[in-house]
Parts: sequence; C-alpha cells; structure tokens
Amino acid sequence: MKQTVTVKVNSEEPEIDEIRTAAEIIRRGGLVAFPTETVYGLGADALNPEAVAEIYAAKKRPIDNPIIVHVAAKEEVYRLTEEAPDKAHKLMDIFWPGPLTLVLRASKVVPKITTGGLDTVGIRMPSHKVALALIRESTVPIAAPSANLAGRPSPTTAEHVKQDLSGWIDMILDAGPTKVGVESTVLDLTVNPPQILRPGGVSYERLKEVLGQVEIHPAAIASRRIGLSHARSPGMKHRHYAPNAEMIVVEGKPCAVIEKTQELAERHTKSGRKVGILTTDENRLIYRADVVKSLGSREDPASMARNLFRLLREFEAEKVDIIIAEGVAPEGLGLAVINRLRKASGFNIVKAETSR
Repeated sequence: MKQTVTVKVNSEEPEIDEIRTAAEIIRRGGLVAFPTETVYGLGADALNPEAVAEIYAAKKRPIDNPIIVHVAAKEEVYRLTEEAPDKAHKLMDIFWPGPLTLVLRASKVVPKITTGGLDTVGIRMPSHKVALALIRESTVPIAAPSANLAGRPSPTTAEHVKQDLSGWIDMILDAGPTKVGVESTVLDLTVNPPQILRPGGVSYERLKEVLGQVEIHPAAIASRRIGLSHARSPGMKHRHYAPNAEMIVVEGKPCAVIEKTQELAERHTKSGRKVGILTTDENRLIYRADVVKSLGSREDPASMARNLFRLLREFEAEKVDIIIAEGVAPEGLGLAVINRLRKASGFNIVKAETSR
C-alpha cells in the first residue's frame, strides 16, 4: 500500500511548489490524481509503460480499455500521432482547451498499453488550470482516466478519489469540485464522417455546427448492452459509472415516467428495501420515497451533468438498496447524462407508458 498524500491547491492560481512536487512524482513513474474541468483524472507519464500499468492496477481497469492522453500544447499532438487532419486543427482551435478528446492514429512513441492495444490514441487539452500546470511542469503528456475504481461513478471531488483509491496512488491534488461533471466527448477522426464514441462535455449539436456531418456510434446512444470486440474509447465496452446499489432508469413521456417511478418506488418499499429516487427540480416534490434527490432543472442540462456522479455517491452513503432514476432527453448535454444513467444501471431500463 502507498501513503496517499492529499494537497489542496488553488483552482485559479495553483501553487507552483505543490505542482512541481506532483510533477516530480509523474516524472519518476508515480500516480497523481488531479482535477480537470470534467472529472478528476488519475495521471501518469503517458509514454512510460510501467507507469501506465500502475494506472490499470490501481483502478482495477480492464487492460483493453484505452486511456486518454492529456497535453498542455497543441504541438504535442504532432509527436503523439501519425497525422493531424485539417478537421483536427479546426476542432483544436475552437474547443481546446476544453472537454473534447480527438481520436487519431497513434505514432510509435505512444506505448500500446496507453492505447489499450489499439493503433489509435485519444488526446485532449483540459481547460482546468491545475491540470495544465501539472502537464507543463511534468514535461510529459499525461495519461489520465477518471480517478476511481473501474466501473464506479466518476469522481468530481477529491473526496471521491480518496474513497476509491486511497492507499493505491501517491498524491491527490484537491482543487474543489469539477465544473462539467461528466467526462469529455470522444470524437473519432480516423473515420469519415467523424464519429462520437462517447458523448460528453461538447455536444453533438455543437460539433455538427462546426463539422457539418457527425455520426454517433450506436453504443453511445444504446438503450441495451451492445457486444463490442474492442473499445475504441473509454466508456464503450465495459460497465462504467455504477453505484453499489441496484439502479433502474425509467424512460418515456414525462407524465408516464412520474407514474411508473412512483409505482416502482412503492413496490420496492413494500418489499422492505430502502428506495432512492433521482429526479429533477420540476418533479422533486411529487415523489414519496426514503431518499429523493434532484439532478437540477431539465431546462439546465449542464446542472444535471455537474451533479450526476456526486448524487450517485450520495445515494451510496445513505445506503439505499435501489435507485430509481428518471430518464432525460438526449439533447445537448442531456445525451451525455442519459448515456451515463443507462450505463450506470447496467441498461436496467423500464419504458413507461401512461395508464390514462
């Protein structure tokens, strides 16, 4: 076991001494959890196979699940890839730094363990000042999946990282809660038209505005488990985001969803289970259950994305036996939210139909 040290840093003006200490850990092959604008990442030197292997071991992550590489300058892309097409330049100019990962052909400098055995690599430039400072001071690109045990809800605070990884990593840089709350959008530029492999902080609609034509991989919008021989992106093949409690997602027209959610809550309460309901501001006062939590307003998908993983962990802390979650419209950031809800439930989805 390692002695995990947690260090508080200012999110806007990170203390350089603390960043340099963390960077030295990265350079010598250690693991540092750090905040990005999306979720906390678990970082290691992306070009050091032994260090990246430590990420897989600490997270208990399947070895065929690729890891996104984080950079602090666009110039790094040319070293890490065989080719950066014109579309990549356009997207980097508009969305970087920010929550967009670009999948490109990997150069020979990128170890296969970082790419999950693929000939492609996902690269992004985070916008969080702590993340950028750490990458610059480390002087190496940083491989960083979410800083949680594989399959668990992603961490949006340093405390979430501690819950999962204390004793397995060297350091946690604590800069408070993350702002976006769901991971980056992963866009594959090795296919034509470009394809969203994982919806996230940059919406399909926005990418379509910029590129004209964008597809969404069936696994990203699936309402049932799809068998994949390999994962071209994190979040595609393996179970992700799941709380310890059983989870059901109820989808359908709003009035039918409310009716079915309350019906399910009453059924499980009568069977002696502690029931949690994950709803929105608009419906929060309607429900009767042991624990009722709101993601935020349906008019503000960004708030729903920001709160999702935190609330799943709060339900765990309150020891509910089952979480019944309302589905959300797959529009804008809502697509990322419903993708996470479906995966968190293991595709345990109930389609609601009104009885009236």
